[in-house]
Amino acid sequence: MHPANSTATVTQFLLLGFPSLGRQSRELLFALLSLAYAATMVGNFCIVWAVLRDPRLQRLPMYILLGNFSWLEICYVTSTAPQMLCNLLSPGLPISFHACFLQFYFFFSLGATECFLLAAMALDRYLAICQPLRYPVLMSPQLCWTLVASCWFFGFMWFIAPISLMSRLSFCSPYTLDHFVCDPAPLLAASCSPAHWAGQICSTASSLMIFSTVSFILASYGLIITAVLRLPAGAGRHKAFSTCTSHLAIVSLFFGSVMVNYSIPTASGTSGKVVTLFYAVGTPLLNPLIYSLRNKEMKGALRRTLLGGP
Repeated sequence: MHPANSTATVTQFLLLGFPSLGRQSRELLFALLSLAYAATMVGNFCIVWAVLRDPRLQRLPMYILLGNFSWLEICYVTSTAPQMLCNLLSPGLPISFHACFLQFYFFFSLGATECFLLAAMALDRYLAICQPLRYPVLMSPQLCWTLVASCWFFGFMWFIAPISLMSRLSFCSPYTLDHFVCDPAPLLAASCSPAHWAGQICSTASSLMIFSTVSFILASYGLIITAVLRLPAGAGRHKAFSTCTSHLAIVSLFFGSVMVNYSIPTASGTSGKVVTLFYAVGTPLLNPLIYSLRNKEMKGALRRTLLGGP
């Protein structure tokens, strides 16, 4: 076992990526993920651009939240996709010790921010549907921006301590990580010091954040559904359900895959990488398709700002 300060001698890790895939399979996966990454960037950038350029959307809390969510998805997928694509072309790609933990920090912090923003979006829908008369006061643009800033702040503060503690572990040569990103499971597997406490702290922080935000979202939508069912059947009920189902689809896809990986004892190896691939690349790609571009106001704003339409 190395002494506790032996991490000072670790200069880099080797990311194994998908070692079981042949060259043709890696090239095919590279092509598919490159297209997914490009589509994610274009789709979410269009939404951010529409919100920034359309004065009407800038005054509506729903679109303030949506613009921030789309910007978050751009940052989230960029924290892992470029490294992953390089790794597919060059398996066993080295990454420096500091770059590895920096990626770890941004990947987890952006994921935590996504959890908080999804909870904020659920709160916005609850206030809009269940408190319509008080909604302009309870969720003014100024208060909405305060809520958004709080989501970003707490998201980037949440994992500072667990990641800092994990970076102080000692690691064993040859410093290989059986993953395509710097993730807690391969880092703990590469550690040669008693690391159970570090893993437990990281898992506890993840579970507390995930289950608290999921519980809040489910409670909000329970109240929303109860309120919507009281509405007379018609366009109002249909519009409320349409917005809610789109948001719940993103919530289910993101939280479902994250829970499998970080909060429930899960399979490691290839299955764990596939799950990570889904929420790291899949959900940012699906956000514009499932939630944003189904919205009539958003599609109208995109026509006006990008195509010059009415």
